Amino acid sequence: MATKIRLQRHGRKRRAFYHIVVADSRAKRNGKLIERIGSYDPNSNPATINLDLDKSVKWLQTGAQPTDTCKAILSYKGAIYKNHLLNGVRKGALTEEQVEAKFSKWLEEKEARIQAKKDGLLKASNDDKASRLKAENEVRLKKEAAQAAKMAPPAEETPAAEAAPEAPEAPAAEEKTAE
Repeated sequence: MATKIRLQRHGRKRRAFYHIVVADSRAKRNGKLIERIGSYDPNSNPATINLDLDKSVKWLQTGAQPTDTCKAILSYKGAIYKNHLLNGVRKGALTEEQVEAKFSKWLEEKEARIQAKKDGLLKASNDDKASRLKAENEVRLKKEAAQAAKMAPPAEETPAAEAAPEAPEAPAAEEKTAE
C-alpha cells in the first residue's frame, strides 16, 4: 500500500482550513485516512501550522511520500531535516546526541526568525494605524477650523483700518506748524 502525506480540506468557502493526514494514495482527497498528524491554517499571517513532529518523521522513515505542499510544510517545521539527520544516524555518520543538538539549534533559529516576522508585522500594523490616526486628526482640525470661520460673525475693520491711515498724516501736519 502506497501512503501519502497530504492535505484534507475543511472549512467554508474562501476560508479553507486543512488537516495534514497520512492516507492511502488511492483514497479520495477527503476520504479515508490512516492517521492525522497536524493542521494547517493559511488564513492567518504567518500561516498557522500545528504538526506532530515525531509522527511525521516516523511516517517519512516508513516511506510515506509527501505532496508538494506538504513537503514545504514539513520542511518549514523541520520534519524533513530531522529525517535527514536520523538517516545519518542509521548510516553511522552521527550520534543521537549530535542529532538532537543540531536539530534544537536549528529549531531555535527558526523560532527566532518567525518571531522577528511577527514583530515586524505588528510594528508595521501599529505604524499604519498611527499614520492613519494622524491624517484623520489633521482632516478633523481643518474641518473644525473651517466650521468655526463659517460660524463666526464677520469682523468689522473700523477702528484698526481708520487708525492706520491717519497716523502718517498727523506728523505731516505737525511739520507745517513747526516752520
